[in-house]
Amino acid sequence: MSSSNPPSLDPRRVKVTRVFDRNYRSTAQFPVNVGGARSTKSYSIAQLLVQRLITRRDRKILVSRKTFPALRITAYKLVVDLLSAYGYLPRLHHDKVAHLITCPWTGAFMAFMAIDDPEKIKSTEWNDIWMEEASEFDWNDFLILQTRMSAPCAPGEPNQIFLSLNPTDEDGWINQQLILSPAFKGRVDLIESTYRDNPFLSAEYIAVLEGLKDQDPNAHQIYAEGKFGKLTNVIYNPYVVVPAFPEEFDDTFYGLDFGFNNPSALLEINQKDKVHHYLRQLIYKTGLTNADLIEEVKRVIPNKKHWRRPFYADAAEPARIEEFCKAGFNVHSADKDVKPGIDLCQRLKFYTMSDNVDLNKERASYKWKTDKNGHILDEPVKFMDHLMDAKRYGIYSRAKKIGAIPSIMVFDND
Repeated sequence: MSSSNPPSLDPRRVKVTRVFDRNYRSTAQFPVNVGGARSTKSYSIAQLLVQRLITRRDRKILVSRKTFPALRITAYKLVVDLLSAYGYLPRLHHDKVAHLITCPWTGAFMAFMAIDDPEKIKSTEWNDIWMEEASEFDWNDFLILQTRMSAPCAPGEPNQIFLSLNPTDEDGWINQQLILSPAFKGRVDLIESTYRDNPFLSAEYIAVLEGLKDQDPNAHQIYAEGKFGKLTNVIYNPYVVVPAFPEEFDDTFYGLDFGFNNPSALLEINQKDKVHHYLRQLIYKTGLTNADLIEEVKRVIPNKKHWRRPFYADAAEPARIEEFCKAGFNVHSADKDVKPGIDLCQRLKFYTMSDNVDLNKERASYKWKTDKNGHILDEPVKFMDHLMDAKRYGIYSRAKKIGAIPSIMVFDND
């Protein structure tokens, strides 16, 4: 296959969904992809931009999130994986330092950049911009990006900004100032999607999404039906985001939530002065057998001395805990009392970093159930809660073990 004239990525020869087709056919300036969990919106936009990279001459493509650690393990990884799967990556120029992928036969390039500081992109021009997890951005970020969508384009190939998001805030700028605004009428293409657009989901995950209807109608509307709503009754206040953690702690231990179809989740919990807890997401992966998970833990915790630190894992999986112990890890059955565990966590202060992507996302959506009359129940919604469970396992079990449940109420991160 000649690198000077490779075949285009033909959507008829690559598996795509209806969501890809909607984006592919859209000529609007702003295709806004509002979808529920696992609706293929991000995957479809990544496919489309890959196609443009390798077929459209001199196309300038920007893929962005608010912070680079989040971008690196989501959209950046997704695009690189697609290019590898399609067989194009070895023939492209991939600058891993500048996070730039250039196609030699089209002259097009794709840059990956965080917009934590809009000044970064004020002197640039783009044809295509993808705002992944667009609700992380603010209105000013969008306005600045809009002014940079000014690179020359060929006839019939308009410049576009693609937005993708879960519709968690019906009062936010994306819905109120963009989708519903008369000023953008005719320039926005609302592309809605749900899990039904994804033919590859497991029956178990589909059951989880459909089960949200009985746990919280609003969460069901957002994550199953892909419709705008509000995440009310969130259990934990926002964590304090810091650029780096202290070098020393009073205690370090781990919370471990087992999964397979759902993610297996490992959380490192670093305690300082009893109340302050610094959280580090180590594992959040689906499809891991117990043997796979053990190897993954060995990879993320290479120092065998740290294997003797306490791990608190789901007590409902004694066989898996035993296998970890045989592998050399100090794993204990966690105390799974939900309400007391949450009550304790609400007294403490928690710190995170921006690269704890799944941890931070779970915290923001972790909420109390409501009944059909809207009354709040003392039970969390069982959805996107794997690291929240791991946190509770570790915090509550460790506190009970050493008798360190604080008696003074310290509201979390007020």
